[in-house]
Amino acid sequence: MEQIGMFMEELAKRTPRQLLSPEQQLDKMLRSSPYLKQFQQKHPDLTRDDYLRSLSMVYTAVKEQYWCQNCPGLDKCPNIVKGHASVLDADNRTVISAIAPCDKQLAFEEQQRTRKLMRSYYISEETLAASFEKMEIDQANRLAVMAAMQFCEEFAVGKKLKGLYIHGPFGVGKSYLMGAVARELSQRNIASLMVFVPDFVREIKDSIADQSYIGKIELLKEVPVLILDDIGAENLTPWIRDEVLGVILHQRANNHLPTLYTSNYSLEELEEHLSISNGNRIEVTKARRIMERIRHFVGDYLIDGDNRRIIG
Repeated sequence: MEQIGMFMEELAKRTPRQLLSPEQQLDKMLRSSPYLKQFQQKHPDLTRDDYLRSLSMVYTAVKEQYWCQNCPGLDKCPNIVKGHASVLDADNRTVISAIAPCDKQLAFEEQQRTRKLMRSYYISEETLAASFEKMEIDQANRLAVMAAMQFCEEFAVGKKLKGLYIHGPFGVGKSYLMGAVARELSQRNIASLMVFVPDFVREIKDSIADQSYIGKIELLKEVPVLILDDIGAENLTPWIRDEVLGVILHQRANNHLPTLYTSNYSLEELEEHLSISNGNRIEVTKARRIMERIRHFVGDYLIDGDNRRIIG
């Protein structure tokens, strides 16, 4: 591999008078390029003249395959098409070439596809990187994790499903579990949107003046799977409860689109939270109306246990 690298560097430094003849270039590449040697073994019927007729393509493929074997990283890819390399083939005694993506390009494209399917508002990178494979499962979270995995599997085959309501104390892994759900769904080509409710509510309030919140609410209504993270921790107002949360959940229920939740509150405690507007006014009927759009459309799971965020 070092030989072909030296050959490429030497060739780049030569003046026109010093350039090798086509026959010399081919001989040098055949001696020094493992890629070309393998290609030659795979196509023993190709003659020397066949290679010479396609020498430019052969040279480009040898050069780009060399760089791929000594990859400087996708951002610094020196090949003609970034993240791609020329590959040789043979057709009717003719050497031909095509452009193929490298492993790093394929991984990048998969990452971009995943990000498009795993949209989020104000969710940490740690949560978005979650997966069932990396999750610690114990008696405290086993039922919730199994329910989440079953949700992903059954939703992928087009069933109409209830969502999940995952509640418990701080730091037990509720958000991480929902991040794993979002990642698993993306691998099954299902779009989701995970929203950290307190910050999203703050943004909605700030965007009232220019009406830009309308598009955000429409997205929450329509996404195949909506995950509302930390519901109950927001600074609630009657308008947020009735005209934002209520409208979103009503539309999703009508369209049979599941909503998943995490909260520090049980369902009963969340109802009490929703009944208190602006800190003191009690509106039980309106809170119950919202809860009708939550309670009957979710499976209820408690995750208890120690705070996993505390490093002992």
